[in-house]
Amino acid sequence: MVRKTPDDHHAAVHLARVSYDWAEFARDDEGREEIAQTGLAAARAVLARESTNAAAHYWLGMNLGQLARTKTLGALKLVREIEEMFHRARVLDPHTDRAGPDRSLGRLYRDAPGWPTSIGSRKKSREHFENAIRLHPEFPDHQLELLESLAEWGEKKNFQRQLSVTEKIITEAKTVFVGEPWESSWADWNQRLAKMKLRGENLSLGPTGRSGK
Repeated sequence: MVRKTPDDHHAAVHLARVSYDWAEFARDDEGREEIAQTGLAAARAVLARESTNAAAHYWLGMNLGQLARTKTLGALKLVREIEEMFHRARVLDPHTDRAGPDRSLGRLYRDAPGWPTSIGSRKKSREHFENAIRLHPEFPDHQLELLESLAEWGEKKNFQRQLSVTEKIITEAKTVFVGEPWESSWADWNQRLAKMKLRGENLSLGPTGRSGK
């Protein structure tokens, strides 16, 4: 029998996080679901023994998100559970994964269909992205998520203002988030920023078509 220790919790949370990352590179839905289920089991094992573990709630929500990507109609049924996990993590420790709960709630409310189909809400999305920025303004992902959302929502003036802020933060972040662990993040951030700069130059912002309520 494995002895249950804080180190076991740490290892299980790490497995849940790694599973989420692995699932990003899955070749098909079957592989993504299998990897996500590993992460879900690890996170749930921690919560069964330590219900106040913020990271376990957070990575449970993240892996549920991966699982939802493998579904069609079933994805909407998972949205409420994902929302609940992120809110629990946020209450327990809003700094988890550099304000990951707020960042993830921002994405969830932005990308989910609006009422009455689901929980999508532009207002809530904006609030959570702004909360993430308030908690960790130095982290490029928060700035980019808000920037991309403003582009999608067609808010030209706010987009241009946020673009300047994002470029400044990313320039400063290059001396903070350094080394091999951040290489893939920088590849993603640089690509996204370049896309948004081109969007700004073209001023081709248009409405998203999603509910803005």
